[in-house]
Amino acid sequence: MPKKALITGITGQDGSYLAELLLEKGYEVHGMVRRVALEDPEHHLWRIKHILDKIKLHPASLESYASIFKVIENVKPDECYHLAAQSFVSYSFEDEFSTINININGTHFILSALKEKAPKCKFYFAASSEMFGLAKESPQNENTPFHPRSPYGISKVAGFYLTLNYREAYGMFAVNGICFNHESPRRGFEFVSRKITTTVAKIKLGLADELRLGNLEARRDWGYAKDFVEAMWLMLQRDKPCDYVIATGQTHSVKEFAQLAFSYVGLNWQDYVRVDEKFYRPAEVFELKGDYSKARRELGWKPKVSFEGLVKMMVDSDLKLLKDKI
Repeated sequence: MPKKALITGITGQDGSYLAELLLEKGYEVHGMVRRVALEDPEHHLWRIKHILDKIKLHPASLESYASIFKVIENVKPDECYHLAAQSFVSYSFEDEFSTINININGTHFILSALKEKAPKCKFYFAASSEMFGLAKESPQNENTPFHPRSPYGISKVAGFYLTLNYREAYGMFAVNGICFNHESPRRGFEFVSRKITTTVAKIKLGLADELRLGNLEARRDWGYAKDFVEAMWLMLQRDKPCDYVIATGQTHSVKEFAQLAFSYVGLNWQDYVRVDEKFYRPAEVFELKGDYSKARRELGWKPKVSFEGLVKMMVDSDLKLLKDKI
């Protein structure tokens, strides 16, 4: 019998890459999706449309314990990857109540349902480097204290401790993957990385004439999403549950990201980038840098794609996407 995996957030960047990885490994893959996604697949399922015939999708909402309970009761997964969340930091400031409600309660509902209906299931929680926020040390590792600077970061800290509590109180195999920024051609258009590469492609093709950004000096540890989902899988193959930082150990500024993307297509970034204060965060996080030495040592994991390779891959993909539409 193949292993059964349940992925929340299967329609997102990480969920789509993880589904592909698990299918390659012979898993029976199930995904939890909002009903609206099934009603409008062209808009909501574009990242997984090439594998729809190989996976099973179940309608459920992170706001409804009953719907989550029903899916877990029906699937009885061997592994559960909880990736779904309201994950865009800027939105979390605009609607902090729904961000905190969905992210915290959704995680709690899934853990509770697993405890009742699939207690042997191995559980992965998508924690975040945003939990470190105003970090006391750099680079950040598994022992660095949390100091979140956004409702999103706060909700992830709560999810982290919910996961830890279910592990310690009920003996469940529940782990936190503290992932630093990870990007790809499947990244949402609202995230700064994809905003840069899409706009660069538009400018190169004469479809736009400027790129508006917020804090150019903010530094992030940017990796490739496809590398990161492999680490998620590796965490659930361990004999004992443990939490891990997943990162590249290198940081680059938003300015560097833009410079590289523009220079790759033969343009000078200074001719097109405009700083717009409306994109600044109310409470800024200036630098996040991860120490992934524990993951390297215990999981045998390390990032494969470089920062330069990642930016070029995303620009190439966006150029092709736009050319195909013209």
